[in-house]
Amino acid sequence: MTDRHNKAVAMIAANVRQFYDGKEKFRIFHGSTNSTRPLDLQRDKVIDLSQLNSVLEVNTKARTVLVEPNVPMDRLVQTTMKYGLVPPVVMEFPGITVGGGYAGTSGESSSFKHGFFDRTINYVEMVLANGEIVIASDHEKADLFHGAAGAAGSLGVTTLVELRLEEAKAFVETTYHPVESTSEAIQKCQEVTADPKLDYVDGILYSKEQGVIITGRLTNELQPGLNMQHFSRAKDPWFYVHAQNAARKPGPTTEAIPLVDYLFRYDRGGFWVGAYGFNYFMVPFNRLTRWFLDEFLRTRMMYRALHASGYSHQFVVQDLALPYSTAEKFVDYTNKAFGLYPLWLCPLRQSPLPTLHPHSAETGADEKAQQPLLNIGLWGPGPTNSDAFVKVNRELEHKLQVLGGTKWLYAHTYYTETEFWNIYDRKWYDALRAKYDATSLPSVWEKVKVKVEALSWRSKLASLWPICGLRGLFRAFWSGEYLLARESRWKSIEEKDRVD
Repeated sequence: MTDRHNKAVAMIAANVRQFYDGKEKFRIFHGSTNSTRPLDLQRDKVIDLSQLNSVLEVNTKARTVLVEPNVPMDRLVQTTMKYGLVPPVVMEFPGITVGGGYAGTSGESSSFKHGFFDRTINYVEMVLANGEIVIASDHEKADLFHGAAGAAGSLGVTTLVELRLEEAKAFVETTYHPVESTSEAIQKCQEVTADPKLDYVDGILYSKEQGVIITGRLTNELQPGLNMQHFSRAKDPWFYVHAQNAARKPGPTTEAIPLVDYLFRYDRGGFWVGAYGFNYFMVPFNRLTRWFLDEFLRTRMMYRALHASGYSHQFVVQDLALPYSTAEKFVDYTNKAFGLYPLWLCPLRQSPLPTLHPHSAETGADEKAQQPLLNIGLWGPGPTNSDAFVKVNRELEHKLQVLGGTKWLYAHTYYTETEFWNIYDRKWYDALRAKYDATSLPSVWEKVKVKVEALSWRSKLASLWPICGLRGLFRAFWSGEYLLARESRWKSIEEKDRVD
């Protein structure tokens, strides 16, 4: 398998070199995407990485896994769990890939403890823009290793990753802490993230007066009388619906969730974004309809439908990271400007500066230690008029900057080039681009910015109800993505699957 990998990388490097010699910029095709930006690929200017989709080795002694960039989270976890191991940071959507987690930004419910996904990587193999194959780590080309994290492939092409693993325990003992205000939710996040016994923390605000902070602890032992709850089967509740029931109770409630069910608990319904589809098609939102439409409401199908429909031009999907000190003001702003609920809350450990990840200059009392951030997930319908949609997103970006926050770059990004580099360290980034011969690649701003163009009459027609939704649904079904969910074995990993 290593020989196959080396031959594939050599071919990729040769193709990259051809673009370099011809002074042409290229894009990278992974075979799938979890970005909500409109896709912009020219077939003759693409490097195809879709064949780099294998787990090469699990080293139980070193607790590492050698994995190619196109391996999705569910297959990675399915493989490592056979050895009783799991990555410390697992993206909540099964289809997000290892390479996407490194080239983008992935902060999950364990990130208050471990940081972003790339902070759990030992080294990466990369093809530079000139075709050279290199290894980057904390000890070798460390500037490239940290700079390429979150750089959207603008410093080179990632072809292999060595990822750290930890012991995989059977369950996550999960506790739901009801809160009655934004300030209480933020205070609770700060309180629980200081507890070293916890492994996972996130939260959901259902309104300004109702929310829940959810904590998790890995364990192999079920406490007597503790309820066992699944979330991966069609008959199971959607996690956010289940959590809201817990939020209505007068005090904390605890239950056990099988580890893999916990890791991918938001797959069904894509947090709660899938619920908007019921409204769009005027279908009742209940347990029966969710069960019947289950295969269409997993995140792989939802991303496929989103891109096929063109609905991303009317749907706000933004992840924003703010200091705790301004998070409540930001929620007050989104409440007035968007009125979208639920909101996701996820505490984050910052990466060292400079970085292209979300960050804040706020420090502690010693004026050195970086302070934790709070990720606020804002997802829901926006204005249907394209000018109004751009306007509210631009206002959101401005307000975020005023409050000392930054955003994930997977989403619609409208910053001008000047605005963008007022947020990120251009001198540092340009120096890396020059040092590693990457100036022939599209810059990170070029890769993430959304082209604001007037819609053609065909695009306007295609965006009308119900044409937009039906087109997305049909193309998603035709893609066969639902078969991946149906055939996935991560939902039924058992002790007999373990490798001794």
